[in-house]
Amino acid sequence: MLDTAQAAIRDAARTLGYDEKMIEALLEAEAEHVFEIELKNGKKFPAYRVQHNSKLGPYKGGIRFHPQVTLDEVRALATLMSLKTAAAGLPLGGGKGGVAVDPRQLSPEEIEELSRRYAAHLGPVIGPAKDIPAPDVNTNSQIMDWMVDELAREYGEDAKASLTGKSLSGGGSEGRTAATGRGGVIALADLLRHLGKDKQPLTVALQGFGNVGYFFAKVLAEDCPQLKIVAIANSKLTAYLPDGFDVSQYSTEAETPKLEQLVQFSKVEQRPAEAITATEADILVLAALEDSVTVHNASGVKANIVIELANGPVTAEAHDQLAARGVLVLPDIIANAGGVIVSYLEWLQNLQGEHWDEAKVNAQLASHMHQAMTAMLAQFDKGQTTLKDASFQYALTRLLQ
Repeated sequence: MLDTAQAAIRDAARTLGYDEKMIEALLEAEAEHVFEIELKNGKKFPAYRVQHNSKLGPYKGGIRFHPQVTLDEVRALATLMSLKTAAAGLPLGGGKGGVAVDPRQLSPEEIEELSRRYAAHLGPVIGPAKDIPAPDVNTNSQIMDWMVDELAREYGEDAKASLTGKSLSGGGSEGRTAATGRGGVIALADLLRHLGKDKQPLTVALQGFGNVGYFFAKVLAEDCPQLKIVAIANSKLTAYLPDGFDVSQYSTEAETPKLEQLVQFSKVEQRPAEAITATEADILVLAALEDSVTVHNASGVKANIVIELANGPVTAEAHDQLAARGVLVLPDIIANAGGVIVSYLEWLQNLQGEHWDEAKVNAQLASHMHQAMTAMLAQFDKGQTTLKDASFQYALTRLLQ
């Protein structure tokens, strides 16, 4: 993923005429924090925080708890965050953090201790004007609340604006849970409108049915009823229903529904999980993990439009293959920017001592997404480029000028 991100940046920067020295300087992180967290029971875990670029504002980026977290992965994600915040027009930089741990192997008490020790170690280098972490893979509002509390205990001040993605009672924002999925729908609708396809009845295949995938499906049904989701996949199976899925009837206040709840229809056809990328659909939405479409399966993609709701779900080589066939790939740094936009809005609310209702948050989210899409499409319309190149070129113009 680091290679893919850096290759895209180099290509875009060269197209814009920037020299190699400037490009290499941009690729270098401004700071890297590599340390080890030791719990009271003696368990030890490698931990990271990469602060990539702060030219536009404080570093912004999530913290993930996952056994496969590495320094290179965190570097790649921090780099992409710098591009994402720039492409979204936000006054923020890019950062990322993580701990190489399988949280399923820890007790709740150990997860809390891990979270607090992570925050305590980074306390001197994070904060409202320095670096504003957020949740990511296997982290959530409870973990952010623990970290905020730890910072307040260590440094004796209100730390709410130091992290985002907190619980509502802890200073979090309305609309945050659905933000990435909602932003993806807004971006897709803008793209279809630009292509003159916004009134057409189109089919959608959705990979990933966690928080992002579920809310994408839910908001899509509300805002774009002419689009029909005919296939949904998780890590275990692909569920195919030609008549389309209505996910809203499976929602609960406690959690998003499981895909298995949707396959109880007699009409639903169950296919292997990997079959989702080759589903007969007009639009393929990738809301799972990175590297979902590679050179090994890109030729099987039948959709004319691919939406990157996950981070880096299409490899550089696969992207080139798809582009050569005329497939439009709406890149992750725009498509999934809804999460970081609402994180930015949460940060603003904390700084101003305010709490906005969901309608105001969603309106602000839509405004920022429209601005980002307009800027990317204007660059795209100049010709001889892809949507990904256009988004990177716009972001780099903001970062380098």
